[in-house]
Amino acid sequence: MQERRRIAVVIPKYGMVGGAERFAAELTERIADYPEFEVHVFANRWISSSERVIFHKVPIVKFPRSLISPSFAFFAGRRIAAAGPFDIVHTHDRIFEADVYTMHGIPHRWWIREVRKKGLSLFDRSLARVEDHLVIQGGCRRFLAVSGLVRGIFLEAYRVDPSLATIVHPGVETAPYESRDREECRRTTRERYGIGREETLILFVSMNFAVKGLDYLLGGLGRLRGKNPAAAFKLLVVGNGDEKNYRRLAAERGIADSVIFAGAVEKKELPAFYLAGDFYAMLSRFDTFGMVVLEAMAAGLPVLISGRVGAKDIVVEGENGFVVDEPANSDLVADKIEMLLSRELREGMRMAALKTAAANSWDVVVNKVVNTYREILKDQRFVNSKMPHP
Repeated sequence: MQERRRIAVVIPKYGMVGGAERFAAELTERIADYPEFEVHVFANRWISSSERVIFHKVPIVKFPRSLISPSFAFFAGRRIAAAGPFDIVHTHDRIFEADVYTMHGIPHRWWIREVRKKGLSLFDRSLARVEDHLVIQGGCRRFLAVSGLVRGIFLEAYRVDPSLATIVHPGVETAPYESRDREECRRTTRERYGIGREETLILFVSMNFAVKGLDYLLGGLGRLRGKNPAAAFKLLVVGNGDEKNYRRLAAERGIADSVIFAGAVEKKELPAFYLAGDFYAMLSRFDTFGMVVLEAMAAGLPVLISGRVGAKDIVVEGENGFVVDEPANSDLVADKIEMLLSRELREGMRMAALKTAAANSWDVVVNKVVNTYREILKDQRFVNSKMPHP
């Protein structure tokens, strides 16, 4: 019988709210179903639905804040050493050493400088130092970026052999959308929120209205209303945010009667919202991928996203969606929305979106990562480096 390879997966919050947390859990629990692997997860907190995954508690020192990242990295290393040896250590967060590093975010110094446009705090410096150690001295054999956007910025920040940095997008589970009656979802959701059957329903789903560019979307819709007062549309905003401020923005742009705030909904309810919509819009200021884009496509929705969303990798302009490179330009946004008001255009794009989702299923993602593990394990230099020294 073939000896099972032992895999250590590292992430502070496993299977909890957040793109990285969901990605890690979806991927890990599917890999655990492979008989060739024994999977261990090292986390501070977790939610799991798999009996095949073995969990190890990793402490975190939360005060002062500057110790959060180095303490998790330190204790993760200690716990892995105590439970080891492991054939592969796959981390989804910044620790000191790993064989595979899935990058859900961009290099922290770049994020602070280019996105937040602030100086480095003590917390930022400590986190960046852990990241530097992992990338430069941590022995990584592969760097897996969730998008071309992330890979490009990573290679700008670090002198790493580009052949070691590959793109592995998040996946999507299509079954929740395929198992539901689209027409029933459209009828019940629209009745619930007073949306007419013939009105074009634009869907926005996010827990961070500012980062995801809700103001840009309202600006584009306001410009469209000014150009075409008869345009029949509703924007359904799903998620928690500064609702009062965005209601004010909608009123200022003359579309208060066309914007509905649904608040946060349970994850299991989301497929019905997607299936009720006509297209999905997210004009983020910065988003390393945006799993909601794939979820929308799995429901057959064309997407409208900004050029700062990593999921632009999977958008084919005019086929399954549109990318707006300048989301602050309300005229550009209005033009794309106006095109998407065409039912005939959306129908063709719907089929393309479904094909895109099918091509990015979790089975496809897991196969890529498992093949990465197998390639590493076949590398004799890697095998020798894992052998205990006399």
